[in-house]
Amino acid sequence: MTALHKGILGAFMCCTLGVAHAEVIAPDVLIKNTVREVTAIIKQDKDIQAGNQKKILALVDAKVLPHFDFQRMTQLAVGRYWRTASPEQQQALVTEFRDLLVRTYTKVFTVYRDQTIEVKPLRMAPDDTEVTISTVISKPGTQPTSVDYEMMKSPDGWKVFDISVEGVSMVMSYRGTFASQIQQDGVDGLIRTLSDKNATATDGNVAKTGVQ
Repeated sequence: MTALHKGILGAFMCCTLGVAHAEVIAPDVLIKNTVREVTAIIKQDKDIQAGNQKKILALVDAKVLPHFDFQRMTQLAVGRYWRTASPEQQQALVTEFRDLLVRTYTKVFTVYRDQTIEVKPLRMAPDDTEVTISTVISKPGTQPTSVDYEMMKSPDGWKVFDISVEGVSMVMSYRGTFASQIQQDGVDGLIRTLSDKNATATDGNVAKTGVQ
């Protein structure tokens, strides 16, 4: 499994929460709690381990998507071109980038077996609104992988807006590609490219799994 896959798997496990709470849970506590919850689900569900796309997507929808700030992630990836995009284009970019990230995330459920995740101690001030959660993902026989989660405090709790694997930002890694696409074909060109990729991937999953 690649370092990126390990990092994304960590993102799945470390940045999700199935039950809403009235009080804001500290980001490191949120991570520790949800590691146990999500790993238990994966270990017990043979269909997810076998790659059942319908079940995987249902789990993603329920446990993951509400706890990511996809608008900020998209804004960071698009960079300076975000300001010149129309509101309609911005919404389309968020939708397509979100789908791209979700497709990437769902792949790692079928490769999870015996990884362990260590959450490093967090020091934060009471008024901090952004923090970095550092973790180490380990698997017997492989080198540990460091994964950092950039999180921000929102009215709905802490949300992830970037993931770094061995110091490489996942969101920012898209910026160069997106900039080149926009320079060549404009914002609408980038939207079309992302939409085509997502549609192709969806068609492939339907053909492979029989999901309608």
